[in-house]
Amino acid sequence: MRNTSESQLLVHTTKEKEIVDITDTLEELLPKKTIRGVAHLFLLHTTAALTTADLDPGTDLDLLDGFERLVPEVAWRHPHDPSHMPNHFLSALIGTSLNVPFENGKFMLGTWQRIVLVEFSGPRTRKVVYSFISPTL
Repeated sequence: MRNTSESQLLVHTTKEKEIVDITDTLEELLPKKTIRGVAHLFLLHTTAALTTADLDPGTDLDLLDGFERLVPEVAWRHPHDPSHMPNHFLSALIGTSLNVPFENGKFMLGTWQRIVLVEFSGPRTRKVVYSFISPTL
């Protein structure tokens, strides 16, 4: 992962399906002078998702297995590649954006919450666009 511009983060996935914790990388990008605000994160892809998750050992695999079970058995009609459609379905279901409050250079997350990118069609390089909104920026 690296910051490629003032408002875009590249995330390199290494597997076909995986969960990548991007919390610390994003937190490094938070404005240090800002007391509090909201980070808006948007993923520029339709076969991956953004969410928050508990990442105890094995939880990532449990989530991926659970997501897989959510995909209905349908005769997909996606013209590009019907076998690719479950990945689009999961991206749309989970979502491609998050709004996360921050305070004093840290995200205001629950004890076990992490910000994660969920890859359904890797390995790829994914782009997350971010913006920070604060009355003190």
